[in-house]
Amino acid sequence: MKESLALFLRIYLKLALLAIAVGTAVRIVLLFNEQTSDLGFTPGEWLQIFLLGAVNDLCALTVGFFFLWLFAMSLSEGKYRKPWGYLILAVLTGLFLYVSCFHTIFDEYGSVVPAIASALTGYWAASFALRLFCKGFRHRWTAVWFAVLLACYVGGIVFNAVSEYFFWSEFGVRYNFIAVDYLVYTNEVVGNIRESYPVVPIFAGVLLATLLLCRLLFRRELRRTDELLGMKWKAVAAPAYVAALLLATGTLTFCTRFQQHENVYVNELQANGAYKFYDAFIKNELNYKQFYPTLPDAEAAAVVYGIYGSTEDNRRTIAGAPDELRRNIVLITIESMSAGYLEHFGDRRHLTPTLDSLYGRGLAFERLFATGNRTVRGLEAVTLSLPPCPGQSIIKRQHNAGMHSTGAMLREKGYTVKYFYGGNSYFDNMETFFSGNGYDIVDQRQYAPEEITFANIWGVCDEDVYAKALRTLDEDARSGKPFFAHLMTVSNHRPFTYPAGKVAIPNDAKSRAGGVMYTDYALGRFLEEARKRPWFDRTVFVITADHCASSAGRTELPLEKYHIPGVIYAPGFIAPALETRTVSQIDLMPTLFSLLGMSYEAHSYGKSIYDPSFVERAFIATYQDLGYLENDVFTVLSPIERHEQYRVRATPENPFVLEPLAATDTARLRRAISCYQTSAEWNNR
Repeated sequence: MKESLALFLRIYLKLALLAIAVGTAVRIVLLFNEQTSDLGFTPGEWLQIFLLGAVNDLCALTVGFFFLWLFAMSLSEGKYRKPWGYLILAVLTGLFLYVSCFHTIFDEYGSVVPAIASALTGYWAASFALRLFCKGFRHRWTAVWFAVLLACYVGGIVFNAVSEYFFWSEFGVRYNFIAVDYLVYTNEVVGNIRESYPVVPIFAGVLLATLLLCRLLFRRELRRTDELLGMKWKAVAAPAYVAALLLATGTLTFCTRFQQHENVYVNELQANGAYKFYDAFIKNELNYKQFYPTLPDAEAAAVVYGIYGSTEDNRRTIAGAPDELRRNIVLITIESMSAGYLEHFGDRRHLTPTLDSLYGRGLAFERLFATGNRTVRGLEAVTLSLPPCPGQSIIKRQHNAGMHSTGAMLREKGYTVKYFYGGNSYFDNMETFFSGNGYDIVDQRQYAPEEITFANIWGVCDEDVYAKALRTLDEDARSGKPFFAHLMTVSNHRPFTYPAGKVAIPNDAKSRAGGVMYTDYALGRFLEEARKRPWFDRTVFVITADHCASSAGRTELPLEKYHIPGVIYAPGFIAPALETRTVSQIDLMPTLFSLLGMSYEAHSYGKSIYDPSFVERAFIATYQDLGYLENDVFTVLSPIERHEQYRVRATPENPFVLEPLAATDTARLRRAISCYQTSAEWNNR
């Protein structure tokens, strides 16, 4: 037992010392990086950088050691004895056959996911069978996998050090949400890295360093892996590591209190990069003032106050009509519905007869742009009418309750307010956000079994969502109060599966065109059924997309990939019209409120198209790049404090071709900076 404990402890200590040594070396290298412009630290700050830095590195390694600890805990001869070995093999074999031969949850994701799941379960079953029936194979298998795991840890430490150097060289900080963003835009990022750095020599160097360090540090330990098979030492090591894990987690969190200096370099140098990455992933934030072009706060605020006629935090009173209309409102945000799928915008496949017909029956928007490329961005836009913030959407952040939302405003006016979602609303933090901002939620958990005719990994099909909404709205209408219903569809999402026999494209084709066609079909059925309801004539329908089907293009923010359809439809109330001006997704609800003559207190950046001061402009963003389109000039703000401007030109192939602007349009640049800077400051606290 003592030998086993000593071996396990020695492996942990060697990895810990390596992490501290590499972390210290990285701090020294970063001190001399060209991005580090201030080394005027006090003695106490120098101590924090290196002493607390070492503590942070040790704690991060202790947390990361979990997987190696778990592997060591799983090593045992007992699982191969009768009857346990045969039972385990039967379970693993059954799992492999189930994944390989039947329709499983992995098939819902499509692509290569089912093949990967089949390969992993097959390897798991086959390797266990070899170990069960070939006792001599067990030692080799344990030694090889132990070596692989150790190499992963050592390689991870080395690779992280190299990555932090390059990240600091570009941004002057440890990992932040930009690094998280890199995982979202894998193709673009990999292409950029390949073009910017000598990838092959770098990876070859990391691999060579990993192999040398593994041989130097762990060649003796790898020969003794059989000593970890016993159970007695685990009775001591298991609770000891759990205690160390809890202590390390608490210490990492506590040490962030010492990372609040005015000197950013003190904060960043003492931090641990891996923990910073985790923290950025959880918080989903990217500080605007730290990374983007700015104006003095008073100047930026003055620009916004001038645009909106507002005061502090963009507060203003929107004057309505004396005879304000209290009509029912149904807002439908359609998953991934690019404008380019509509025949109205040039598609000849006849995928969207319902949406195309609405373009001749309501107030239709010709140049409507989504704010982002994820569902939460679209929901944020129509719910809060705010420009997209850098980092992740407000919906996915903490402390996002009690905002000035569409639902909260209408609830104050006596509306019943509901958010309908076909899946589970805990996804993307929707439940927390909507319930905290005046909405009652109706999601998949509220569906009775008989109300579900078809479902996939994302939730029930669109027809089921619409049917549930109709039943619920019938009940709400009987209360005598007006209702506001926000419906988020899910069927036009990979794997693009839907009920059979509904559209011309087979339901098992898993094609995007099929998803688009079924989504449009379900919308048409919903409107037909709604027309039969007594509340239909008192209802206004706002129909738009959450975002486009794809955001990839030749530029960072290809405008054509943010062009979405939008219609405000109310027969007998809103005359058919085609709005040809550039409009932002955040302008839809203010425009609706204007049509209804509503008065309310606004903090939003959206404007009604009927406002005399309305200017054609749209806010368009990824997680990093913040775009501002005003008339035909497109301004893009990027880290670190970069900006680019383009002239938008139409061609027969693409109405939104971007050509670099010869000279900076200072006025539009100031407006772009002011809107994003103040919104990030006032609405992301």
